[in-house]
Amino acid sequence: MNEPLPDASRASSSDQPIHFEMALQAADAAVLAAAARHLKNIEVAVLKGAWHGFKYDEIAEETGYTPEYIKHDVGPKLWQLLSSSLGERVSKTNLVAVLTQRAARSPISVASPDRAMPTAQSLNGSVSAPAVRPQELDPPVGLVALNSPVYVDRPPCETRCCDEIARPGALIRIKAPSQMGKTSLMVRVLDHARRLADESSPQASSQASSQTAPQAAGPIHTVAISLQQADSRALNDLDGFLRWFCALITRKLRLPHRVDEYWSPTFGSKGNCTAYFEDCLLPDLNAPLVLALDRVDDVFLHPQIAHDFFALLRAWYEEAAYGDSGNPLWQHLRLVIVHSTEVYLPLDINQSPFNVGLAVELQEFSPAQVVDLAQRYGLSLANSDLQRLMELVGGHPYLVHQAVYHLARQELSLDEFWQTAPTDSGIYHTHLHRLRRQLQGHPDLAATFDQVAKSSSPVEVEQMQAFKLRSMGLVQLQGNQVALSYGLYRRYFGDRPTLT
Repeated sequence: MNEPLPDASRASSSDQPIHFEMALQAADAAVLAAAARHLKNIEVAVLKGAWHGFKYDEIAEETGYTPEYIKHDVGPKLWQLLSSSLGERVSKTNLVAVLTQRAARSPISVASPDRAMPTAQSLNGSVSAPAVRPQELDPPVGLVALNSPVYVDRPPCETRCCDEIARPGALIRIKAPSQMGKTSLMVRVLDHARRLADESSPQASSQASSQTAPQAAGPIHTVAISLQQADSRALNDLDGFLRWFCALITRKLRLPHRVDEYWSPTFGSKGNCTAYFEDCLLPDLNAPLVLALDRVDDVFLHPQIAHDFFALLRAWYEEAAYGDSGNPLWQHLRLVIVHSTEVYLPLDINQSPFNVGLAVELQEFSPAQVVDLAQRYGLSLANSDLQRLMELVGGHPYLVHQAVYHLARQELSLDEFWQTAPTDSGIYHTHLHRLRRQLQGHPDLAATFDQVAKSSSPVEVEQMQAFKLRSMGLVQLQGNQVALSYGLYRRYFGDRPTLT
């Protein structure tokens, strides 16, 4: 954080018995001992801003995050973390005194080489913030694990989802193109839901922020289902699909399999599925159930089941929202729906789950978040390199993550990265080949994409084609037109026909 000259309203360096760096070492050492982790970069930024007397809005502006995220999420959690780590109450107003006293009582000693906290090594040799050791991390493929130190929050998405999932009958819709981190966010929402009961204990409640949503009492069950798991036979028949759906949830909850017992030809497939939830699943659990449906796009391709299935989800949501005359058990069901593309099915507005609940559309990383991720890997990017990386892959989480990972491990130099990135020998070759195969499997879509790739300006294409290309992450929508998302795709696809 840049530090302007202090004025009378701020704490000046002469008012502070120790330098901030000493306070940071004391705070980080306490957190490491108590929570087995180092302070995150965003936590360090908030701590530094508060130390120098900055307001939350000023810290947010300096770091590139929203004021609401800093004020209602990072700040309260940081003071709670420091309070539990230091064994006394820490707040924005008393942290200077608390950390000064802690540093005085426990001087920071120099760590031995084998225990030294890694630092961010820049490409020009300068040192930046504490980081993880890239050699100890798995390659960035698939979802980012819950305990991963390289998950980057995208405020206010995480906070909004976690607040909403605490509400009975909630429905959350997470949308973003492919490989943008939807499933990683979903698993964090599920993890937060599982911890809600513990956080509602008297001990946790006394420490919780006043901004925290009301918590549920008792256990909360979570089930995640990828609809990609459904085979073609199930996806071609509504009755078979809903039987599979109920049986899979039952198995994941480790409940007795009673689907056949509750399936009757009298009530139809949707009626049977609803009755199974009302008479079997929800009563047996007698507690909230968070049901997360990933890869919902796969159902869009099967309109013979999609209309009825989505109408069913909407009906359950309404039972929970307007349940005075219905079954109160539906208050226990909370839904998380994850999909990549726009909903192009002609769904009745009153029967669609895609126009109710909380809508969350994941955005790309900002430049500040790219810098944050790089620093976590021990890499400090020069401004010119950051700008060049953003021109190549934007803030696409997967593509940025790949670049930072390989550069931090020193598997290639920056020059090698720039030269090989848009080629079949670069680090993105698997990603580019996958996109190419997907396009080749749909010749009409490939022809449309070739038109976009070879144009120097946005192109107007058929709406369905635009939605599908955007779901793959290949294009960005600009009004009624589309343009290539990143320089990487222009350099790789621009000079070659997709279908050959």
